[in-house]
Amino acid sequence: MTLPKPPAARRDPKTIEQLGRTRADDYAWMKDDNWREVLRDPKALRADIREHLEAENAYTKAMLAQTEALQAQLFAEMKGRIKEDDSSVPAPDGPWDYYVRYEIGAEHPIHGRRRRGESHGEQILLDEEALSKGKAFFQVGAAHHSPDHALYAWAADEQGSEYYTIRVKDLATGDTLPQAVESAYGDFAFSPDSRWLFWIWRDENARPAKIFRRPARGGEDVLVYEEPDDGMFLGVGVASDRSHILIHIGNQETTEIRLIPAAEPTAEPVAAEPRQVGVKYDLDHWTDRWVIRTNADGAVDFKLMTSTAAVPAKATWAEFVAHEPGRYITGFAAFAGHLVRAERVNALDRLVVMARSGDEHAIAFEEEAYALSLEGGYEYETTLTRFVYQSPTTPRQWFDYDMATRERTLRKTQEVPSGHDPARYVARRLYATAPDGAEVPITVLMLKDTPLDGSARLLLYGYGSYGHAMEPAFSIRNLSLVDRGWIWAVAHIRGGSDKGWGWFLEGRKEKKTNTFIDFIACAEHLAESGYGAKGKMVAYGGSAGGMLMGAVANMRPDLWAGIIAAVPFVDVLNTMSDTTLPLTPPEWPEWGNPLEDAEAYDRIASYSPYDNVTAQPYPAILATGGLSDPRVTYWEPQKWVAKLRQYSTGEAPILLKINMEAGHGGASGRFDFLKEIALDYAFAIWAVDRAWAR
Repeated sequence: MTLPKPPAARRDPKTIEQLGRTRADDYAWMKDDNWREVLRDPKALRADIREHLEAENAYTKAMLAQTEALQAQLFAEMKGRIKEDDSSVPAPDGPWDYYVRYEIGAEHPIHGRRRRGESHGEQILLDEEALSKGKAFFQVGAAHHSPDHALYAWAADEQGSEYYTIRVKDLATGDTLPQAVESAYGDFAFSPDSRWLFWIWRDENARPAKIFRRPARGGEDVLVYEEPDDGMFLGVGVASDRSHILIHIGNQETTEIRLIPAAEPTAEPVAAEPRQVGVKYDLDHWTDRWVIRTNADGAVDFKLMTSTAAVPAKATWAEFVAHEPGRYITGFAAFAGHLVRAERVNALDRLVVMARSGDEHAIAFEEEAYALSLEGGYEYETTLTRFVYQSPTTPRQWFDYDMATRERTLRKTQEVPSGHDPARYVARRLYATAPDGAEVPITVLMLKDTPLDGSARLLLYGYGSYGHAMEPAFSIRNLSLVDRGWIWAVAHIRGGSDKGWGWFLEGRKEKKTNTFIDFIACAEHLAESGYGAKGKMVAYGGSAGGMLMGAVANMRPDLWAGIIAAVPFVDVLNTMSDTTLPLTPPEWPEWGNPLEDAEAYDRIASYSPYDNVTAQPYPAILATGGLSDPRVTYWEPQKWVAKLRQYSTGEAPILLKINMEAGHGGASGRFDFLKEIALDYAFAIWAVDRAWAR
């Protein structure tokens, strides 16, 4: 059978001089100089780039044509595990219960409310499905009711570019009010008195740059805060006791919070504690005191402090929950009579409930690997908190927990309409030893009767950046591989916070290569233990996890039958040298600044996947992306694939699939997104079958 030929990417060498170093980029032409306009209107993409991307998509479709029936089957299986008319557990707030629900066949949910405790009399607040009709992409970010229950606001993105429009609905009349907010970030907050809407403006480089206040029903926008540092993200929210409006400013290593008293919502924001590089903190107001979570003074895994000052400067902090190395305090929630903190120890979660008296107790479960998380509510004067429990074998369970009586009430178990028997599966926690002695956790999911003789198909997933932990969660998607005899493994590598904040610090900046080395160590350990075979496993990661994929492709191509790199951050050196891109200044703390720091330049140049493609036989690779993606721009996977094809000495296909109507998260509908996952999994099966057939 004659295979299709991949598109020929022209080479147009560009020489870049930087810090006394020179590099060449043959595929720089793939970046449209008009990329800002493309974010807002994908039709603005330069014609030759569009032509090349469409040719790449056609080539991938042709190469994977033999898997189309398999893709359809995988999609049907995953869709069959979704309760199509699912609904959330109602969240009470005063006289109302708020919830979201889906109708059968709908891609997007309906937001509704009913009188508290009642099961009838629904009032529809927002019908996402109706608003999405006729749009190739539609995604709602934040959606909130005003504290007085009179208004409902939502932020919608119709391009995938993460430029949101905020609209407000009058719930008495059902009318959407005029004067929508344009060029907004996806989050916002009502003031506790319901009079004001605080929102975040995204600048021409798609960065959150300013916070504005406007009358909740529309009117003049007033600048509240402007951030002078391009390297900072902005957020806005309200304290749990509704005493303050909180402006959050921060990046991966430094934070600052500014306070506006709820009683004076038009007051100038005041810094709680001025930013200090390397010091992170967040805070909440607990009736008569502030509670502060911080890594200050060497508390690598964070501690809790309190302050009774009106403005809780660091000089007023007193120790509340001491720092314990290895016990990572990931967050906390404040209620009138209790404080609940979330902790992680050795990649396992627990919740600790503390009464105002200081008495505390833990909520934990017994499975070998599980995920436990708080689900935020609206009410402060309550003894009930809600948490979600799940594991790789156990569907999500929503519990209401009475913090005073310790009574646990199961409110909902995730339904799997096509059926799910947890007893068929086993989840295990393994440990791989990295070359420097670090013990790297691995979570494995498989059928109970899966042979451990190297004959099983193995997929190894990883991320390892920004301190994001890979929770051992339940997935209706992964079962489609596991039910076929595959082993699904997750590598809890350095760069994530799976074993604490120190685990993150050991996988960033000058220690970034630990992330890649850990992943390789996990793959080798799994192969040596019979969970898979070298050269016949698949690696899978997205975004910064896609950078991981590019790195391990360069470092150990022999380990993989296939690599799936979703929206991969692979052109690291060029991206971190382009100050116009949305995430470049904010991410210098994570990677280093190659524009000013020669050591950072050399370090990034040593592992940047695009810059380290060499003449060697690469495995089969599928790279995916989104044309409107402001986080990992479409040209990163496009350039990478072109260079891989240029240098690879092997015969394995290298494929690119760009969603021309979406951004970083892929398709916006709950079913359309599954079609993209089905493509990934079909590629994985195809790549491994190809390897075993050789």
